Amino acid sequence: MALSNAKSWKPFLDDELEQPYMLILKEFLRLEKNIGKTIYPHSSHWFHALEATPLDEVNVVILGQDPYHQPHQAHGLCFSVQPDVKTPPSLRNIYKELQSDLGIKHALHGCLDSWAKQGVLLLNSVLTVEYDKANAHQGKGWETFTDKIIRTVAEQNENVVFLLWGNYAQKKGAFIDIHKHLVLKAPHPSPLSAHRGFLGCQHFSKANEYLKQHGKKTIHWELPVIAGPV
Repeated sequence: MALSNAKSWKPFLDDELEQPYMLILKEFLRLEKNIGKTIYPHSSHWFHALEATPLDEVNVVILGQDPYHQPHQAHGLCFSVQPDVKTPPSLRNIYKELQSDLGIKHALHGCLDSWAKQGVLLLNSVLTVEYDKANAHQGKGWETFTDKIIRTVAEQNENVVFLLWGNYAQKKGAFIDIHKHLVLKAPHPSPLSAHRGFLGCQHFSKANEYLKQHGKKTIHWELPVIAGPV
């Protein structure tokens, strides 16, 4: 468990990786693997969000809860799946809102890597999960580590847009200084709650308007064409 491919984050997170709670988490994950449990995503993708989006390039943060727990889905970015995997329901609703807000047609895949490369930190609160058991790794330590990530962004960067969808994300981001950053809140895009205010929230256009006002490059939310199932 190392940040060798996320060099911009290392000065702020290396010490955190050696904290007692993280050492306990590492041992937990090691034992789970040793008894034959399948953990998603692959360990090479645990820190993919940090690797794809250097700290000094973070202009937008989207917070998720924990990784997808079915085969081949999770690859370390919240709400995102690998290109050859069917787009999950919550992401379909995100695409609906993109179309309503910005006129962007639904992507034919669910890979959000292009957002990450533009400065959108796609961060789950918990970075691992057991196969077929949602939230299986909650309360094991990841939340403390990802709180540190969010605090680092909030302290080191200026004028970041935080998109907090659902009660869980809103509680996790409660400490963010709203005078220094833009915090946009809406219900979760899950089919269970999207109709309560996520659809119609216009967060994508509001984010770009804020970034433009502060002299930052806006996000090109339209995803590139990649072959994959819908």
